Amino acid sequence: MRKIIAYLATSADGFIARPDGAVDWLDPFTDVEQYGMTDFYNSIDTVLLGRKTYEKGLEFGQTSYVGKTNYVFSRTAKFPGVETIATDALEFARHLRAGEGKDIWAVGGAELFGVLLDGGALDALVLHVVPVLIGEGIPLLKPTRRTTAMKLTSVKGFTDGVVQLEYALSGA
Repeated sequence: MRKIIAYLATSADGFIARPDGAVDWLDPFTDVEQYGMTDFYNSIDTVLLGRKTYEKGLEFGQTSYVGKTNYVFSRTAKFPGVETIATDALEFARHLRAGEGKDIWAVGGAELFGVLLDGGALDALVLHVVPVLIGEGIPLLKPTRRTTAMKLTSVKGFTDGVVQLEYALSGA
């Protein structure tokens, strides 16, 4: 079975972006090869994005993830060049997971992560904790009452202070 993996960076205080979606605090940490992004990117063939995350990517000029099947979850908007999914994200993700192919990258954002996590469809969480405190912003997960057990499977430290934590999720 394919795995759905959330692979992302957070500030040391747990935010994936500033309140307006800006990620300027990541600018000094752009050596993606160092963090294993190329290997990870080669291990997937599908990406899942929430509408807000996709729209923020458009602001940066990113219309899709090249060479991957791109799905954007939105009940209100359609986007050219990607497949827009207006149905239930959890059921769609479960269907993808059961199919053939490489692993699936849950790109974001917080609402999509929460839906997949709460529905038991998120298999792994790979966090790159960046040594920056931004004080406020968009949290890793949309706040709600939940308790989710995770198993730490890998820890890597990098010379710039970034720490990669990889977890297997028990609900998946």
